[in-house]
Amino acid sequence: MKRDYRLLFGPMAGAILTLGIAGLALMIPGYNHVQQTVSEIGEIGSPARFPFAVLLCCVAACILVFAAAVRYRSVEVGHSQLAAYLTGFMALSAAGVGVFAYPHPLHNVFGISELIGYQAPLFLALAWRRDPRARRLVSLSWILYLLICIAIAVNLSSLDRQGPVWAYVKPVNGLAQRALFAAWFGWCAVVGLLLFQEKWQRPAGFNSQPNK
Repeated sequence: MKRDYRLLFGPMAGAILTLGIAGLALMIPGYNHVQQTVSEIGEIGSPARFPFAVLLCCVAACILVFAAAVRYRSVEVGHSQLAAYLTGFMALSAAGVGVFAYPHPLHNVFGISELIGYQAPLFLALAWRRDPRARRLVSLSWILYLLICIAIAVNLSSLDRQGPVWAYVKPVNGLAQRALFAAWFGWCAVVGLLLFQEKWQRPAGFNSQPNK
């Protein structure tokens, strides 16, 4: 089985996002990565609004390429493609968040829609769990999905600003959001690098045309 270099777009997406956020934040005087969310970098009126939208669209493009590679590899080894489609859906969410800058009403709609894409590690772990070649992939997917769930719960505490959890999260709101991004994009990196390895052999009788 040939190496699929599209899989490297998984770790590339996270790298571009990380470097892009760090660079664009320099355009905002007094910006605090610990306290402020990523969306505040590209909010309406920000000098980084346009480059922030471009950044997230570039990340979305990387996610789409990566998702296509995961889908193809899933077909090759005979596993469900649902995780790939959920991953691809994250591209739509990311692009929407960038294009519809805060406080546009659609900004939060696309932000909440990311919850769909965050389920990709769960469905990959379930689909690949019986494959003896995928033990490390499945184990890491479970671990990262658990971290994603914890991070989601922490971030959703902002919906109850009078609650006890938000009182602790508010001073580190930016850090909490970045932890969620790190867990999901970290999963993309893990999947991309592990599936890029040559050990995945085409099963006997495999049809070279992927299922549609």
